[in-house]
Amino acid sequence: MELLNKVAPDFTLPASNGENLSISDYKGSIVVLYFYPKDMTPGCTTQACDFRDAMPALREDNVVVLGISPDSLDRHDKFIQKHELPFTLIADEEQEAANKYGVWQLKKNFGKEYMGIVRSTFLIDETGTVINEWRNVRVKDHVEKVKEAIQAHKNGG
Repeated sequence: MELLNKVAPDFTLPASNGENLSISDYKGSIVVLYFYPKDMTPGCTTQACDFRDAMPALREDNVVVLGISPDSLDRHDKFIQKHELPFTLIADEEQEAANKYGVWQLKKNFGKEYMGIVRSTFLIDETGTVINEWRNVRVKDHVEKVKEAIQAHKNGG
């Protein structure tokens, strides 16, 4: 399921800012929507902290970062507080958004098969169009790649 150059699938889900959030609320901003498997796990913590550390530069470019996982709002709140995350996390407990973006998939770990989030990031432009997508993301250097894609977009390409 490729979403590149398509309108970002919309959803309305509860978010850590106390509101129900929709992607369509962010028209006019560049949005980094990143799906991750689980709060408080090593890879997800590293990824969240990498985005946290990049926020000053991203804000200068009018970029909104939204993290989304199947975790509850309570768990998101603990994750935000523990790591001082300056962006909103979305609770997708029923995998509504994950299914629309094609990131809820069969995974294998230590010989077990289960359904879960495949770590993925979508860059959505000011019109609500997906202009980059990264699937099966490796955390190392990922935020740098996202920042490069944002700069390329801002420079007209």
